[in-house]
Amino acid sequence: MIGLIGNKVGMTQVFDDRGNLVPVTAIRVEPNVVVGHRTVEKNGYAATVLGALSARKKHISKPLAGQFAEGVEPRRVLRELRGFDREVNVGDAIGAEIFEGVVFVDVQGLSKGKGYQGVMKRHGFKGGSKTHGSKFHRANGSTGMAAWPSKVHRGTRMPGRMGAERRTVQNLRLVAIDAEKQLLLVRGSVPGTRESLLIVREARKK
Repeated sequence: MIGLIGNKVGMTQVFDDRGNLVPVTAIRVEPNVVVGHRTVEKNGYAATVLGALSARKKHISKPLAGQFAEGVEPRRVLRELRGFDREVNVGDAIGAEIFEGVVFVDVQGLSKGKGYQGVMKRHGFKGGSKTHGSKFHRANGSTGMAAWPSKVHRGTRMPGRMGAERRTVQNLRLVAIDAEKQLLLVRGSVPGTRESLLIVREARKK
């Protein structure tokens, strides 16, 4: 399974081979550098460490700088990808062309943060009557029991922080690869705002 670190550019439309208009999300792939390898003997699992987005040495802490081998420029973003089935060495640069021949991908990102929201927006509650003198409109209503034991069960749907959570959209069709501009065009929408960080992997369930 292969994967890369990218940034969400936005959505657009392209025509497929049959002339159908397809909504796609453009993902820009910064040069991904192989920073290191995790091995079963040393770490207990096998993974490849990729780095993206160049950073100045003075902005990198000493513990983080220790992960970069000699000759490898520091990167702001490091991600471990398990099951990376391509032979790569530390210092190699990987681009969008690695997805040549891949049809479906999984895209992981941080969803848009919506702040503190009520139960109607957060959980889709219907709400109360808006007429006839009703005083119950958008409130969540009763949350506990009137008698002993008077408590609120864990998991009760209530107002709270919404969004800004890690989400993965699976089995998105990879419509096109622009190797010159280092862009991946995937059908449909993906989590996150514009310029947000994404992890694009070869689909696991296809």
